[in-house]
Amino acid sequence: MERLDRDQFRALFRAARSAAFHLELKDSYGVVEEDAPFQRFLAGGPDDNAWMEGWFDTVRSAASEGVHVQRARVVSEPLNDYARFLLHISPGNTAAGEDVRYLSRDQVEGIDMPAEDCWLFDDTTLVLVMFHPSGRMDGFYVQDDADLLDQYRTACAQVWERAIPYAEYAVGHHQRP
Repeated sequence: MERLDRDQFRALFRAARSAAFHLELKDSYGVVEEDAPFQRFLAGGPDDNAWMEGWFDTVRSAASEGVHVQRARVVSEPLNDYARFLLHISPGNTAAGEDVRYLSRDQVEGIDMPAEDCWLFDDTTLVLVMFHPSGRMDGFYVQDDADLLDQYRTACAQVWERAIPYAEYAVGHHQRP
């Protein structure tokens, strides 16, 4: 596997022709940039999402080039604080051009779920999102194993088919602790 830095990873969005699909499988993430916003969320404080502008720019740019940016979150219910935080910030993702959907973990029966989160570009480029045992994000890794690509491609399609659009999912779930 080849490790990508943030610029190399974001370049994949510029190279994509039609789709960028993110499969999220964990109940919480250790992403340094989210630490302070998550703590503000827990305290009930405001957040202008300025910390996400770089990401939003990447999504807006890809979407303007015709790339369908999709994010499927497989979540445990009831939602933990972190999952509620992600639900809370999802309007920013959707406004930037992401199609965000949710699937309850109890609805994945029959899907050969992969072990790691991924980004799948144009159904041909698989990037695994790896984490340290502590839960902190390690980075992005291009995976060129054809069998693993097939597993992820199938799992992503099956999760997407069952997942509920953000707006519909958010109606029944609290966003604040």
